[in-house]
Amino acid sequence: MSNQLKLLRPLIVLFVICNAFLLLNKNWLAAHSLNSEVLMIANLLFFIVSLIAFYLQKKGVKNSNPNVFVRSVMGGMIIKMFVCLTALVIYAFGWKATFSKMSVFAAMILYLLYLAIEAAVATKMNKQQHA
Repeated sequence: MSNQLKLLRPLIVLFVICNAFLLLNKNWLAAHSLNSEVLMIANLLFFIVSLIAFYLQKKGVKNSNPNVFVRSVMGGMIIKMFVCLTALVIYAFGWKATFSKMSVFAAMILYLLYLAIEAAVATKMNKQQHA
């Protein structure tokens, strides 16, 4: 298995587990005022943006200048924050009648999970390159 796929494994596992949970527990989520469709879209969005951030970090770690890696990590976080903010504004103004604050808070927890995995992968990638 390639090193790149090994680094992405936690991210893929989180995506699959979250989607499985959301698909299998739609009634439970609805009973707790959570919109499963919003959470699935948020999960997909976080996964895609994390893949983009991983690509940026992979390019940054190969550079001999350590500042490039730091900039790539910070750039990935900024991209993720702006994409999330844009998605939230679109959801808030586009679906005013069905807007679910609880779903937004649950998506924030998903964001933190993806952020933790992204930080762990970036740290591992940096250690492997500079070991």
